[in-house]
Amino acid sequence: MSPELCYPVEKFQALLHAAELSTLAAAEFLSQLDTALSMSDFVAEVLHKQPHLVAQWAQQPPSLQTCADYPARLQAELADITTEEQLYTLLRQFRNREMAALSFCQSLNLMSVEQTFTALSQLAESLIVATRDWLYPKICQELGTPVNKCGHPQPLLILGMGKLGGFELNFSSDIDLIFTYPEKGETVGARRSVDNSQFFIRLAQRIIKALDQHTIDGFVYRTDMRLRPFGDAGALALSFAAMEDYYQEQGRDWERYAMIKARLMGEDEANPYHQQLKKMLKPFVYRRYIDFSVIQSLRDMKSMIEREIRRRGLVDNIKLGAGGIREVEFIVQVFQLIRGGREPALQHRSLLTVLPHLVQLNLIPADEAQALQQAYLFLRRVENVLQAIDDKQTQLLPQNQSDQVRLVHACRRFRCLSQNGQWIEVENPIDDWQTFYAYLQQQQQNVRNVFQHLIGDDNENQPNQEHDSIWRDFLNSYQDDELSSLLQQYSFTETVHNELLAVLSRFRNEIQRRQIGQRGREVLNKLMPCVLDKLFARADISNVLPKILNIISNVVTRTTYLELLQEHPAALDMLIRLSAASPMIAEQIAHFPILLDELLDHKTLFNPPPFSEYHNTLKEYLMRIPQDDEEQQIDALRQFKQATLLRTAAADILEVLPVMKVSDHLTYLAEAIISAVVNLAWRQTSERFGTPDHLQPEQKNFLVIAYGKLGGIELGYNSDLDLVFLYDAPANGQTVGGKRSIDSSQFYLRLAQKIISIFSINTRAGILYEVDMRLRPSGAAGLLVSSLTAFETYQQQDAWTWEKQALVRTRAIYGETALRQRFEQIRSAILATPRDVAQLRQEVSQMRLKMYEHLAETQTDLFNIKTDPGGITDIEFIAQYLVLANTPNHPELSHWSDNVRIFDSMAQVGVLSAEQTKQLKRCYVDLRNEIHHLNLIGKKSIVSAEQFSVERAFVREIWHSLLGD
Repeated sequence: MSPELCYPVEKFQALLHAAELSTLAAAEFLSQLDTALSMSDFVAEVLHKQPHLVAQWAQQPPSLQTCADYPARLQAELADITTEEQLYTLLRQFRNREMAALSFCQSLNLMSVEQTFTALSQLAESLIVATRDWLYPKICQELGTPVNKCGHPQPLLILGMGKLGGFELNFSSDIDLIFTYPEKGETVGARRSVDNSQFFIRLAQRIIKALDQHTIDGFVYRTDMRLRPFGDAGALALSFAAMEDYYQEQGRDWERYAMIKARLMGEDEANPYHQQLKKMLKPFVYRRYIDFSVIQSLRDMKSMIEREIRRRGLVDNIKLGAGGIREVEFIVQVFQLIRGGREPALQHRSLLTVLPHLVQLNLIPADEAQALQQAYLFLRRVENVLQAIDDKQTQLLPQNQSDQVRLVHACRRFRCLSQNGQWIEVENPIDDWQTFYAYLQQQQQNVRNVFQHLIGDDNENQPNQEHDSIWRDFLNSYQDDELSSLLQQYSFTETVHNELLAVLSRFRNEIQRRQIGQRGREVLNKLMPCVLDKLFARADISNVLPKILNIISNVVTRTTYLELLQEHPAALDMLIRLSAASPMIAEQIAHFPILLDELLDHKTLFNPPPFSEYHNTLKEYLMRIPQDDEEQQIDALRQFKQATLLRTAAADILEVLPVMKVSDHLTYLAEAIISAVVNLAWRQTSERFGTPDHLQPEQKNFLVIAYGKLGGIELGYNSDLDLVFLYDAPANGQTVGGKRSIDSSQFYLRLAQKIISIFSINTRAGILYEVDMRLRPSGAAGLLVSSLTAFETYQQQDAWTWEKQALVRTRAIYGETALRQRFEQIRSAILATPRDVAQLRQEVSQMRLKMYEHLAETQTDLFNIKTDPGGITDIEFIAQYLVLANTPNHPELSHWSDNVRIFDSMAQVGVLSAEQTKQLKRCYVDLRNEIHHLNLIGKKSIVSAEQFSVERAFVREIWHSLLGD
């Protein structure tokens, strides 16, 4: 062993002393122990905490034979456990010492790579099953035993997903689980029965807590439940029937992809429930025919992998980076999805089992399969050694020398299994970090070559050929006088010539000072002639050149984005087109280059998802982010918003979407984000304080009420969110299940504060939305969140007329159906309350006059579309007045919150004529359309006084006929 790997002598001797072991013990064991300690800080920590293990190991060192039989050994230790606290301690200590033993075997090459991740998977499965089996009778004592309609007890079945399901678990991997149970029913044997769903959700929560919670002894496994049906929004446990319905009706290709690895924990071939579940899931994963329909979805997944590599700069990530473990897995699982239904040999969960069958079926050449297997085993060796160092889930190559030495030592020589299960000694040309890194890169390149060859896209654009252009040497040799000579070829005016010369010269000088790698320079030299040729062919060159050069300047050190533009001319064309049309888009892309990925697929770019899909699309987007990483979750919400705004704006600019649809998309995007924010805030608040004791599982009793443009489904590009938070809880309720119990009302206040915080945090991706809470009861002086009862009382007794006007444009956009219906009943009742119409007319007019005085445009030759007489605000006030004045006689008028449908309903009951309604709607839509487009080009909603003069006159005429002067 190299001297760099020697464990410090004084620590080694101290450990032997604590273990009451002499330094004269067997030399071979002491050498092995020194290696194990040198290779893993985690092993050192475990042994220092449990020094008796050293003495045990001295008698019988860990080996392939001793790292086995986990279920029986675990059950023996659990026999005397009576409390959950004891359970937590035992699980963690058992896990840590067994993981330390596996690290010992790995460091000493006493196991092959395959045997290591098989043993890791068996250990995890044993701990999961033992935890479930210990907790099940405990919950039965509390809630009764769950039975079906025939009285048969119902078990909880656990699907291990991902690497756990494939017997391929990492050393410090999290575990992906799905909980399910056979049939609905109720519990028996307790003081009161509960639904089986409630029982199994409670059991699932306790299992997750037992495995995931950090204690003084650490944790067992980080547990991720996001692969279950409906993800975070779904119940923790579903019946077989509910699961089957979901996968038949809503299951997506990525869920089929994930389900390839699904394996029942503690599977028993003789158990009919186990067989029933496997039989139920198989048709969802494996179609009986060769499933070419999935190819485009798989290509989309491939594109997502490519985008993630670019977005996150995954250079030294052995799992997610180019040529990493994920790409090997993707290659194999693609063939499993497409052909697995017809080829049972492909229906295995283990990648290394499936790979030879791909060769036998002539789906992949033998040399490529060999390259993939060799790379996969090497990468998995690197991954496991990395994670065993400190029991941390990492796939990033280390920067510190000591960990680099560990990797060099571990990867120079290790064992794999032959086809007949015998050990093979693998020796690699690795002597130091440089040769290790070179060998790693070669393995990754081998994977990438196969990945690009097998998972190609017939429609992918090929890289541009060398571009022959007068701008070819723009970045390298042109001086200002040469640039000036080039510009003279375009016959610009002197003013434009000088402006463009200054822009080009400034850009070139800045680029020359930037630290750009050789590959980046090469790509930039090819890209810039293409860019400049396209720009100088445009009549609006003065407008668009600074915007595009600003974007390139912002991404110039990120070669992947330069390559994206260079290799995809259509994306470059679209970037130029959108930037020319909208400074807002150009500025967003310059600040957030991740948006460039959106330009690759024009079909997606011009077709924002259906309104109903925003929630699901955002859920899938967030599933890629670790659930406990609040910062990444918050960033992801902002990135999703920016990408979706770009798509909506692109469709708007190219007139694919009319103005009403633009607002619809912006509104439902906001609703999806609000839902995700509330769920994130709820999770974080409940982790600290528990949940109010009156709630059932999965219940929140929390409402978000949208006011203003969000409530009216009329959101614009720059609109803020007018929100009010309401809840329903008993007066004296407390929270349960958290680190600290508080009043239920305080819980909802903390929740509201957390929601606003998530919206307002200014990250590198900006803020999410500006949130305005001033329309809540008593305004800024009122509580941040109110009970439904208090809200109703306030609206009945204390609300001003302007607050009732605001109530017209409200909708419940988050919360349980029953609470939404109750809010709608309160809203309808308030709006239908009889009122003095003359007094109403006077108060509405006075409020509008105040707004004129404070907000109207003072220059007579200009017209503020929002605030001036005859503008948007007048139309909104007309709609609100008509609802308040006429709903007492026509209760159905309270139904809609958006102005267009309010006017339609007024026509239906005869309050407005058909012609008045038609003209009001036309005026409103035209004015909103102008505001949208002014937003896109970065201008205020102010135009010349001559514009919209006819519309203004008509609106004022309607105002005078209804509300007088």
